[in-house]
Amino acid sequence: MTTEKKASDKWRAATRSVRGGTKRSGFSETSEAIFMNSGYVYDSAAEAEASFDGSGPERFVYSRFANPTVAMFEERLALLEGAQYCRATASGMSAVWNALAACTKAGGRVVGSRALFGSCEFILTTLLPRFGVETELVDGTDHDAWEKALSKPADAVFLETPSNPTLEVIDIAFVSELAHKAGAKVVVDNVFATPVLQHPFELGADVVVYSATKHIDGQGRCLGGAILFNDKEWHDNHLTQFLRHTGPSMSPFNAWTLLKGLETLNLRVDAHIRNATELANFLSEQPQISKVIYPGLASHPQHELAMKQMSGRGGGLIALELAGGKQAAFSLLDNLQLIDISNNLGDAKSLATHPWTTTHQRVPAEDKITMGITEGMLRLSVGLEDIDDLKEDLFAALNV
Repeated sequence: MTTEKKASDKWRAATRSVRGGTKRSGFSETSEAIFMNSGYVYDSAAEAEASFDGSGPERFVYSRFANPTVAMFEERLALLEGAQYCRATASGMSAVWNALAACTKAGGRVVGSRALFGSCEFILTTLLPRFGVETELVDGTDHDAWEKALSKPADAVFLETPSNPTLEVIDIAFVSELAHKAGAKVVVDNVFATPVLQHPFELGADVVVYSATKHIDGQGRCLGGAILFNDKEWHDNHLTQFLRHTGPSMSPFNAWTLLKGLETLNLRVDAHIRNATELANFLSEQPQISKVIYPGLASHPQHELAMKQMSGRGGGLIALELAGGKQAAFSLLDNLQLIDISNNLGDAKSLATHPWTTTHQRVPAEDKITMGITEGMLRLSVGLEDIDDLKEDLFAALNV
């Protein structure tokens, strides 16, 4: 037996992050329970039959389909995002793949922004074409390019904004309007902005995907992904069927960990942004750095759009270019004493990565250049440490 407090429509985001979706067992626990079971039992054969043919009350039948702990995470994130539906997956890339695959089929067409995470780029340029789907990448900041690409029918549009790692900001409302005229669903990877800063549904997006591994967990503990949307027909006849029969299920333990992450998401993102804003300004003053890319800086090419689209704040990620290219980038990384070298992001710990040789290593060099990724570029995920310690670590590493 479980008890549930229904979320109030009047609850604000921070309250929904802590309270949304909570269901208590008969033991009346304060922290959400972890239901690690794979299966469920029935009082009779007739009850089992009714559970599978849909004639009986809605209930859990198998944890590949749904699980109580995972369901709590899904409901809480949906409340925070302002979505009717959320389906959790084993990882962020699983969320991207399943969302796109459920939008299209052989003979279909997908248009994507050019500046993408390496694995997302692989899905669009290699994996989807293997299944007979035509794909086209465009400069996400070029309105004319979007208009041309979406002048003919498409099944889906996929974009990251801000993009990984170049922090390009794409006008979601503009692209959504064009995409809908072309018959396409708009799928937005909202990882860098998080549900705290950016609300793609309010701008016309149809599907929002997350790597919950990043800010939602925020402490490097587990993998997870999420697909959020409002279309019941797509839920019932496309995505749910795809997930049910391919099995990219989230572990209940991971769902419980991510529930705990959601409780502090607003607090952590605010702190990430404070540190990142100050650090971006500090790095802009360092002569060894030829460019600092941060949506919160007036120097960012899409600064005005970013401030309008991202609640007036720049996020927790910074991209920077070293004047000395790869050698200078490696020297900086190797001389950091506090900040860790890692390809993860959104962590409480500050993390630095060299996209050219890690996250985008398998992307052809000419495509990396087209994306705006150079050998001297570093991506910095700004953590929750004392800002003066971060400044001192970077200054020392730059001046070895």
